[in-house]
Amino acid sequence: MTPLRDLQRDLRAALLGESGTAAASAVLDDGLTAEARLDVYRHHVLTTLTAVLQGTFPVVCRLVDERFFAYAADCYIRREPPTSPCLSEYGATFPEFLAEFPPCAPLPYLADVARLEWAMARALDAADGVALLPDDVRRLAPESAGGLVFRLDPSVNLLESPWPIDAIWRANQPGADEHATVDLQAGPVTIEVRRLGDDVVFRTLGPAVHAFRRSLVDGARLGEAAERALGVDPRLDLAQTLTDVIAEGLLVAVSRSPSTEEGQPCPSQP
Repeated sequence: MTPLRDLQRDLRAALLGESGTAAASAVLDDGLTAEARLDVYRHHVLTTLTAVLQGTFPVVCRLVDERFFAYAADCYIRREPPTSPCLSEYGATFPEFLAEFPPCAPLPYLADVARLEWAMARALDAADGVALLPDDVRRLAPESAGGLVFRLDPSVNLLESPWPIDAIWRANQPGADEHATVDLQAGPVTIEVRRLGDDVVFRTLGPAVHAFRRSLVDGARLGEAAERALGVDPRLDLAQTLTDVIAEGLLVAVSRSPSTEEGQPCPSQP
């Protein structure tokens, strides 16, 4: 008898369009040949996964049209099939695939549009976070605030792109002006994605504010995040930048970094 692991390997190969000979030997004929049964199942798998990708990346699909999207999805699925039974988690590497996919080369912004759509999908499925109140933060010792690690709402994702992907996304929504054009030379954008209630929203941030929040999401200490933000724009109002994080309900937890020295101050502006 074929070991289960070998059978799974052979079935996977058959469903991804590789040789189905080995898997066919384990499939019973019953009105259809084993090869025909595998063809039906293969079609079902590819169709289902393509629909999953279309649901996650609708703007990408609109930009390239459904036929090209189906072709790209087919290539992606065969190269990177799901590794989790949860189909909502499938597609994390699709933006990187598009960036390297030669037929997509004429659309250099496509991968970043896909990254925006993936961030929106993940924000929708992110765990709930309970925002700290301003009074909770005021109790922190200001003399050692620079060594604190702030954890933001789990739905928050920070993106940056040399392309105006926010405008591209909006121009490809249902009901958008079909005659509107997007200036691809409009310059880079820095974007924050988050869930707000039952909706996922995004907006552009200033580069320094984006650097500050990106550092917090990455787990940097408050002092480090402040230094990075000031490195982008020395004129940034750090107090207001931190106040905005709290006021927007983004701060859900505060801890002290194990490597923090007592009394480490938060950098001040010149």
